[in-house]
Amino acid sequence: MIPTIAQDQVDRIVHNHHHNPFEVLGPHLVLQQDGETTWAIRAYLPSASAAWAIFPEERLEVPMVSVHHPHFFECIITRHEIANYQLRIQEGEHERVLYDPYAFRSPLVTDFDIHLFCEGNHHRIYEKLGAHLTEIEGVSGVYFAVWAPNARNVSVLGDFNYWDGRKHQMRKMDGGVWDLFIPGVKAGDPYKFEIKNWEGHIYEKSDPYGFQQEVRPKTASIVANLDHYQWSDNDWMDKRRHTAPLEQPVSVYEVHLGSWLHENFAFPGTHYDGTPAESVSVAELKPGTRFLTYKELADRLIPYVKEMGFTHVELLPVAEHPFDGSWGYQVIGYYAVTSRYGTPQDFMYFVDQCHQNGIGVIVDWVPGHFPKDGHGLAGFDGTCLYEHADPRKGEHKEWGTLIFNYGRNEVRNFLVANALFWFDKYHIDGIRVDAVASMLYLDYCRKDGEWLPNQYGGRENIEAADFLRQTNHLLFSYYPGVLSIAEESTAWPMVSWPTYVGGLGFNLKWNMGWMHDILDYFSMDPWFRQFHQNNVTFSIWYAFSENFMLALSHDEIVHGKSNMLGKVPGDEWQKFANLRCLYAYMFTHPGKKTLFMSMEFGQWSEWNVWGDLEWHLLQYEPHQKLKQFVTDLNQLYRNEPCLYTQDCRQEGFEWIDCSDNNHSVVSFVRWDKDYKDFVVVVCNFTPQPHSHYRVGVPKLGFYREVLNSDSRKYGGSNMGNLGGKWAEEWWFHDRPYSIDLCLPPLGVLVLKLDHAATAAASAEGDF
Repeated sequence: MIPTIAQDQVDRIVHNHHHNPFEVLGPHLVLQQDGETTWAIRAYLPSASAAWAIFPEERLEVPMVSVHHPHFFECIITRHEIANYQLRIQEGEHERVLYDPYAFRSPLVTDFDIHLFCEGNHHRIYEKLGAHLTEIEGVSGVYFAVWAPNARNVSVLGDFNYWDGRKHQMRKMDGGVWDLFIPGVKAGDPYKFEIKNWEGHIYEKSDPYGFQQEVRPKTASIVANLDHYQWSDNDWMDKRRHTAPLEQPVSVYEVHLGSWLHENFAFPGTHYDGTPAESVSVAELKPGTRFLTYKELADRLIPYVKEMGFTHVELLPVAEHPFDGSWGYQVIGYYAVTSRYGTPQDFMYFVDQCHQNGIGVIVDWVPGHFPKDGHGLAGFDGTCLYEHADPRKGEHKEWGTLIFNYGRNEVRNFLVANALFWFDKYHIDGIRVDAVASMLYLDYCRKDGEWLPNQYGGRENIEAADFLRQTNHLLFSYYPGVLSIAEESTAWPMVSWPTYVGGLGFNLKWNMGWMHDILDYFSMDPWFRQFHQNNVTFSIWYAFSENFMLALSHDEIVHGKSNMLGKVPGDEWQKFANLRCLYAYMFTHPGKKTLFMSMEFGQWSEWNVWGDLEWHLLQYEPHQKLKQFVTDLNQLYRNEPCLYTQDCRQEGFEWIDCSDNNHSVVSFVRWDKDYKDFVVVVCNFTPQPHSHYRVGVPKLGFYREVLNSDSRKYGGSNMGNLGGKWAEEWWFHDRPYSIDLCLPPLGVLVLKLDHAATAAASAEGDF
């Protein structure tokens, strides 16, 4: 047989140098005359000694012959059309039959997809790039597509081709996208992309758009289908779309799933839920200890969060990451939920169960940097593709990570679509964007000469700011009612303002100033607090310039900072009293709330990502009572609209007295949205009780004590006001009415006007 292909074309395929193997491989029309059509079918089969083209419907088998190379096969056949043929391959003593991937010539990524992607506006690009189970011409398989514009060649690797990059060479399309449909590949199959640069160097990369990855230390992506899970949260999702989150209670329990609780963990005395456990001397990780799965966490974590009264659970990053010790903040698989705890469907089940139990799910999202691991995004196609080439813009030396090139449309599209992806496929309710300040400033943690200014000579990263605006604008357009929270620690203006007025578009920002001030204040000996009243009151000066969240996060109880009990002074009683005082002030201060796991029951040790929380402490009364106090705080917060409906409006807060530094006492009023209901909060930040402490109030009547952090049931001294006090017509604090209170030591009182008692007394003429 005379070959229909030139030697140089065959050599390009054999040496994996062809940018479009479809030009050589598969069926090709070679002659058409007298109504007859002659086709050449070509295949490069590196491990085959013989091959046949099979036409099952006609029970026809055509032998193929080697041309120009022992493993390059060709046959000639005359017929009107070529469709659904198969290849029978002889490999040593074994034979197998498969469909020829190069017979499926029509790409699933369209020119319009590529156009949108290249301009940064393909909001569902994850449905096109990556690995997608599909059926073409009645044949099932997986369509692979990857962006690698500077690669010389790209191949798909997997068990299905013995990880041989010669067998499934991809085609380069416009925009630098490579694609190939491989019949017979199924869900659960691991794969990578083999990328060869123009110098001949080969890189094996996991899929940037892959939906699942192997469990570390393995690094391959896994073919996964995210569309088979049957959700049961329609009511939750519908309610969310019609809810204004800033007018709702938001009390967040921040969790690292891998260290909240392990399976086979020994608790001396009691379990986390208070049930008895076997008696051992110390809490220890037994042999065989493992992470809880997403489904097990749904069974254990969700009831705990619900019992505690939190409205949301915030998960430290659950996107795939190679190193447990990074806490998830060095992400490799931005579209892959980590396999440490189970499958994508398992995580969907976790979120679904949260919703059915009235709990929202917030996920930490990390678009600010990514690690240098060889199988990840770094140098993806042999060039600095996702990152900047210049380390003065492209590297965080402090963290040993690389920075995304936000000015490149395709990179920005990768990140914007990723944010939308988690809401689309996993029904999450919010993202907390990590390290926003590191994105916004070109000189972040850099010395002079180590950074490049923007085009105007400034230090602001204009491209990063535009990226954040685009992300938030689209997020709230597609998913109204969700949360987008910025961890931003500088004075960048209008972080939580809408994009249409020039803001970054977040709807909440962590109040880092409040956090630092209040922790500094509570770490002081109470006697010195009289000289630092400003630490408590200053936050109100700017509390309504942004939509703030008050967060006591994981960052505050690691790296030698001590856990919360270790931060506050005094003996054990005073430590717990200080902590109750701090939490009560936090929950009554304007702003949404976040507490990191272990803070709710008073763990002594710093958070350890490798271990478990010190659940055994709950066998001791002070820790039990602190946990009960946080539970009651959440209940009070959720039951009193005046504590949350106007968190972001100055009209919802009113000082009664912020200047009594001699006693280290502050008092204020929180109003609801309709200005009909309110609570009075009085905080005594010293261990010295104050009897006959008069506080001005807005109205006359009976003020019921709805919270006393010094109550005996919380481990306090039980000083208070016998359940409440009547206001008197006694002008005080520039108000016509006031109440005479007993302020407990290191205590916070929350008082509410009891309308029923007031009305009854008025009707009887006693008032």
